[in-house]
Amino acid sequence: MTFPVQKVRADFPVLAREVNGVPLAYLDSAASAQKPTQVIEAEAEFYRHGYAAVHRGIHTLSAEATQRMENVRTLAAAFINARLPEELVFVRGTTEGINLVANSWGTSQVGAGDNIVITAMEHHANIVPWQMLCERVGAELRVLPLNPDGTLQMEALPGLLDQRTRLLAVTHVSNVLGTENPVAEMTALAHQHGAKVLVDGAQVVMHHPVDVQALDCDFYVFSAHKLYGPTGIGILYAKEDILQAMPPWEGGGSMIATVSLTEGTTWAKAPWRFEAGTPNTGGIIGFGAALEYVSALDLNAIAQYETTLMEYALDALAAVPELTVYGPRNRLGVIAFNLGQHHAYDVGSFLDNYGIAVRTGHHCAMPLMAFYQVPAMCRASLVMYNTTEEVDRLVAGLKRIHQLLG
Repeated sequence: MTFPVQKVRADFPVLAREVNGVPLAYLDSAASAQKPTQVIEAEAEFYRHGYAAVHRGIHTLSAEATQRMENVRTLAAAFINARLPEELVFVRGTTEGINLVANSWGTSQVGAGDNIVITAMEHHANIVPWQMLCERVGAELRVLPLNPDGTLQMEALPGLLDQRTRLLAVTHVSNVLGTENPVAEMTALAHQHGAKVLVDGAQVVMHHPVDVQALDCDFYVFSAHKLYGPTGIGILYAKEDILQAMPPWEGGGSMIATVSLTEGTTWAKAPWRFEAGTPNTGGIIGFGAALEYVSALDLNAIAQYETTLMEYALDALAAVPELTVYGPRNRLGVIAFNLGQHHAYDVGSFLDNYGIAVRTGHHCAMPLMAFYQVPAMCRASLVMYNTTEEVDRLVAGLKRIHQLLG
């Protein structure tokens, strides 16, 4: 069955607009994806007709809003095949989810002389919190290096793991290279040494199905806004026994059982223990609509379409003179490149003149830029609403820039 890309595109209002007098070609979804009408309307409908503060409200609107919020938790659990909805914590996004683990689990489980292993391709969100934790407690941060083709030096991983390794933190898919890492294999190896595993899934959940039970990872994090949902909402998954043992990170309303000025405070059960304050309920409702939208399209069908589109793009880009594409041939979602000696910002500015939106800069992966000895890269994202025609426009634009700039 042919993937209905034109029907999908019609669901995304912004894709119909023009930029600089030409139709928009939005190739920046890895930074933040556009939103379908179904998501926009779900959030708007909640604010129009169903808004109320969740938790403990006895009136109808509060009870309804609370139930709708918990329904999305159940929906998200099914989306990644978590064993229980209570294994999912609503967070602001991937970054907050990682920081929650670092400050709650990490502070209680990592000490002086311990070590944490990350990789050289991580987003800053999966580097800096671990640097901060290691500096705070006197632990060591170890780094799994890269091969020139953008894959991990897997043969080096056993030598980095030992009896003092407390955590392996790894991206499922690189936000720059598109490399999909063998996280199930890496998790199994880490578990042999008694280490926990955190997987940054921000760049994969929109591309193909994810099964956290099959991966056997201890933590998995992702954001709604890259999955066609609202900004400011995401998911931290953690295995039930780990989550229930973790101390709270933020204090306030909704995360307590009892509060006494003389006898102290007791905590709610997880996941609510980690959801202090008023949640982004409207964002959660929109997130649920995004999950339903993607699920109705079928992630396997999306994956098949996107794989074909990526192959088309890589073949087409091979015809652009002096274009350097970074990362392996087998990739998901993104194509990072540079055109000759021209700075990525200049190339991106020219492409914008042609109505083509790409991301430029270090992509919150400065160690990766240092590895390839470049200050910045351009990055084009390909998702389910992109087309071969947009790829052709990108290729034509790059060829034109090469002719103009020499």
